[in-house]
Amino acid sequence: MSTTNSLSSLTGALANTSSGSGTSSFGTGINVQQFVQFALAGQQANITALQTQQTGLNSQAAEITKISTDLSNLDNAVFALKDPLGVLSSQVATSSNSAVVNATASSSATPGSHSVVVNSLATTSSHYTNALSTSSTAIPAGTFQVKVGSNAATTVTVDSTNNTLSQLADTINNQNIGVSASVIQDSNGYRLALVSTASGAPGDVTISGNTTGLSFTKAVTGTNASLVVDGIPISSASNTVSNVINGVTLSLGSPSPSAPVTVNVNPDTTQATTAINNLVSAYNTVIGEINSQFNVASDGSGGGPLETDNSLRDVQAQLLGALSYSIPGNNGIVNLASIGVNFNNDGTLSVDSGKLTSTLSSNFSAVQNLLQNSTNGFAQNLSTVLTNINGAGTGILSLDAQSVTSTSQSLTKQISDLQAALLVQQANLTTVYAQVNTTLQELPLLESQITQQLASVK
Repeated sequence: MSTTNSLSSLTGALANTSSGSGTSSFGTGINVQQFVQFALAGQQANITALQTQQTGLNSQAAEITKISTDLSNLDNAVFALKDPLGVLSSQVATSSNSAVVNATASSSATPGSHSVVVNSLATTSSHYTNALSTSSTAIPAGTFQVKVGSNAATTVTVDSTNNTLSQLADTINNQNIGVSASVIQDSNGYRLALVSTASGAPGDVTISGNTTGLSFTKAVTGTNASLVVDGIPISSASNTVSNVINGVTLSLGSPSPSAPVTVNVNPDTTQATTAINNLVSAYNTVIGEINSQFNVASDGSGGGPLETDNSLRDVQAQLLGALSYSIPGNNGIVNLASIGVNFNNDGTLSVDSGKLTSTLSSNFSAVQNLLQNSTNGFAQNLSTVLTNINGAGTGILSLDAQSVTSTSQSLTKQISDLQAALLVQQANLTTVYAQVNTTLQELPLLESQITQQLASVK
């Protein structure tokens, strides 16, 4: 606003003053601050309007960020289904008698049924000595040899530096010869115990050439486990058998030579169910947030910051299309609905748990193909759509966020420029109105002087 226009505003204000509606009168001056605010009210209103617009843009940016985060979570849920080494490749092994044989399966296991007969368990070789009255009773000097399996024998020497059971146990353990030595106590006193660190025949311990005052007794001979898997006799040095059934580890618990145990390997439908439910939950979060932006009541209330955002409507349409995706054939398992995942009226999804469980149990391979087919699978298609929507720098939402940010930055500059100009005008007008105020306050004195001059003329 120019100084001329400001003075015009002042003239109008003074006219109001003369009619009794203003805040000044001759002799008392004017409220300078109030007059300045009045003169600049229009420009301040323009700044306020821009600030309001920027607040709206900030709300839009925050909402876009929230939806983008929800989409990233959805993408993670999709990857869990798309990953060829993920949950849909997981296998689970079950045993008809886990007390005899327990079983676990890796993703490399092949579904099937196996018969296991456990004849005997692998044992761990051990020796013990005669009892001494205390663990610190002196042992006569001498030597003995310890041989583990087919390894070379190791000589253990007893002398004045290790002639107690505790010291001798430390000496043996420090030699790392394949046995663990310890001092045990029973009702007869203290004994040195040697236990092989390896089970089965390869860990069988032999004591020979003993010239010490100790005598050694063999408690357990190291023997291999004996089992029959699918009719094939197996000998295992360990009770954990992992190289007989591909991808399956058998943990032997007890012998049962007359009662075969059945081990079944099947796809892990529990993990698959969890992953599908996670997908539904993540999608419902996204689509629910998007829907809330457009939920406007008949009276115009409701809606969100992105109510008029056409880009978000495009996102909504693409998501609905991706979740409706179908493939041909595949034994009738062609879309989400065919496995028990259905659309609700608002575009969210719900899971028919009974149908999903039944389909996974009876036709897992078809469900896996629907979700994971690298050419036209559901998960691959949805992943592509999510990249188109939420890809950094190129996705619909990313470009939308860039546009909002750019507009907000432009408004910031406009507001800053207008505020700077307003401060200059405020300073100028304050000077002008201060001069007017001084003049108005001096008018009575001027009038008195003129009156006196006129009187003297008479």
